[in-house]
Amino acid sequence: MIKHLSITITGKVQGVGFRYSAIDEGLELSLTGTVKNVDRNKIQIEAEGEVESLKLFLKWCHTGPQGARIEKVDYASTEDLKNFEGFSAQFE
Repeated sequence: MIKHLSITITGKVQGVGFRYSAIDEGLELSLTGTVKNVDRNKIQIEAEGEVESLKLFLKWCHTGPQGARIEKVDYASTEDLKNFEGFSAQFE
């Protein structure tokens, strides 16, 4: 079953390649979605895919890439899909 996850990660998540590592991890797990910086210490991820792949991705989000220090991971799951094509970084 395909689900949608909205994930907000707080901590030292900028300047460590978090967005690109999240994209690599998501693609490796056959997920689609987006990732963007939302504050100086927050990353927002929207991800869609099979439940088991999303669970593995969420587990990865608690660690992130080398150099990241995760303080908090908030997430919400829904069946309301956005049907992303690929996995990409958004810039504001």
